[in-house]
Amino acid sequence: MNYQPNILLFVTDDHGQWASGAYGNQEVITPNLDRLAASGVVMENAFTPTPVCSPARASLLTGLTPSQHGIHDYIAMAFDRGPRLAGERTLPQLLQEAGYRTGLAGKWHAGNEDAPAPGFSSWFSVGSAYPLLHEGTRDFCNKGRMETFSGYTDDIIADEAVKFVTAEDERPFFLLVGLTATHGPWSGHPKRLTELYRGATFVDIPQNESYAFGEQALESLRVDRGREREAQVQYYAAVSHVDEIVGRLLKAVDETGKQNNTLVVYTSDHGLNCGHHGIWGKGNGTRPLNMVEESIRVPLILSRPGVLPAGVRREEPVDHLDLFQTLAEAGKAKLPSGADYAGRSMRPLLLEPEEGGYWRDVQFGEYGTVRMARTRRYKLVRRHPSGPHELFDLETDPRESRSLFDSASHRAVSSELLRLMERHFRRYARADRNGTLGAALPQHNMTEAWRV
Repeated sequence: MNYQPNILLFVTDDHGQWASGAYGNQEVITPNLDRLAASGVVMENAFTPTPVCSPARASLLTGLTPSQHGIHDYIAMAFDRGPRLAGERTLPQLLQEAGYRTGLAGKWHAGNEDAPAPGFSSWFSVGSAYPLLHEGTRDFCNKGRMETFSGYTDDIIADEAVKFVTAEDERPFFLLVGLTATHGPWSGHPKRLTELYRGATFVDIPQNESYAFGEQALESLRVDRGREREAQVQYYAAVSHVDEIVGRLLKAVDETGKQNNTLVVYTSDHGLNCGHHGIWGKGNGTRPLNMVEESIRVPLILSRPGVLPAGVRREEPVDHLDLFQTLAEAGKAKLPSGADYAGRSMRPLLLEPEEGGYWRDVQFGEYGTVRMARTRRYKLVRRHPSGPHELFDLETDPRESRSLFDSASHRAVSSELLRLMERHFRRYARADRNGTLGAALPQHNMTEAWRV
């Protein structure tokens, strides 16, 4: 990464790490993602800072924790009162200042979408009215003007993305492709794709599980459990649709001769349960909010032929805060002075496959009043102010079915993780934006767990 590469960043919606061939899924068809993984580096333990859309995206864009940037839940249209990240320096702004041509094609969901966010020279967004239908006619905000388009939402987004990457311009480009799949509703995907999965066994989804630490909520209540298989068919079809679009964009880059100078990154805002633990949805699929592995794990694949090694898999825990640092460094962006970032560039992990130096061994996360500290073996989930709290031994109980928080034999483990958690958020939180403020925070939607 000695000079500024083009940066093509895919951020899909609700794509769980488990639902990709590159991460071991035996039935989902993702040839383009598989090819991307074979040509680059797969981060096997990649996490979201928050298992819900808006704060996860805001963290990737700013490099800040939710308790720093202040977005803690998904932003509903009725509460979309202007840019939520005003005053923060975002990745597109920093790259634009470094000489990049910058664009968005698709979902933003980190504040108002009906006008271009600062830092973008090209803006094509799904608008504040998030399209729940996958096929039909809907409005997009195209360079600040609302225009009507017809077809599948993500195909329309792909059309605009192709135009952006193939434009004649000598400047390096940064394009954020925010596909709306694999978000629900899990219906209405192209028949040619759903037919691929009519005979699937869905062997990669554990069967007959239940969630022992709360009740079902939101999306988890909207799925007809008598038609759960159909929802799984639709979800897998959505993944394959995303894969097709990735392939289309990779082909466009190749045809313009830019493949050797383009860093391609594929990730998702957070994960998703499709019956795992008996849950449908992510962190807000239960009350109290959850931090199960399927909610917090995301795919993260980085490829740049001739620069990044091919076929490498790294086991270190990384997240979107690290990805922000990595992309800023690749683009030679100048970070704002005085900013306190929790993330770290993944450059040593990507370019030094046999070494990489010291890397952290604890992954942190948050969702409003809920916080998490996770090591390779243990995961502590703490809910402010008074619980319930959980401790899981991921080695002996990978399905997170039994909490050891009240176990006397694990008291020292809980205490140490709690100490590390408190130290982390003492540094990476702002007093007026801290997630532990709960109902004192600005409201994001009508379903916030800390207000209900």
